[in-house]
Amino acid sequence: MATVTPFAALRPDPRLAERVCELPYDVMSSAEAKEMAAGNPLSFLRVSKPEIELPDGTDPYSDEVYAKGRENFRKLIDDGVLRQDPQPMFHFYRQVMGKHSQIGLVALASSEEYLQNIVKKHELTRPDKEDDRVRHIESLEAQTGPVFLTYKAVKAIDALAFRITAEEPEIDFVAPDGVRHSSWPVSDPADIQLLVDEFA
Repeated sequence: MATVTPFAALRPDPRLAERVCELPYDVMSSAEAKEMAAGNPLSFLRVSKPEIELPDGTDPYSDEVYAKGRENFRKLIDDGVLRQDPQPMFHFYRQVMGKHSQIGLVALASSEEYLQNIVKKHELTRPDKEDDRVRHIESLEAQTGPVFLTYKAVKAIDALAFRITAEEPEIDFVAPDGVRHSSWPVSDPADIQLLVDEFA
């Protein structure tokens, strides 16, 4: 399979997660994002679509937009809204939409393996959108948007996921669209090693 590794993530304070977490930046217009974030200074849209805090008509690819995103990101960190894990770890993340439930593993994947086609490309991307995300990442010095990967079922990984997600989640809330979001840290060294080994 591919290399996955644990990492010390920046995550929202569980008490504030519902106010921080937002839809992905690319599923709404700037006007819609501005409306969604109105009255909520903790909305992550202020980081992922920072043009909502600038005058209408601001070029979303201008330097001032990326600078505003960095400023807002740093404020969330400085104010303790986003906190870094004390050690590298994985996280299981579950979404429940009506009767449908899916569980994912939050991990680092190798971009080098993507370039070597070990990780199969599943979509064509536009160069202007790629450039925007590269500039955003460089400005924040962080990758804030998830990249979804799939893998063939592995019994040991499934068993670990079911065991851990049977416990009380660290973060658990229902978003305005009715989707329930829950996450569990995977910090036990034996569990971390199992995941690393099973993906190797």
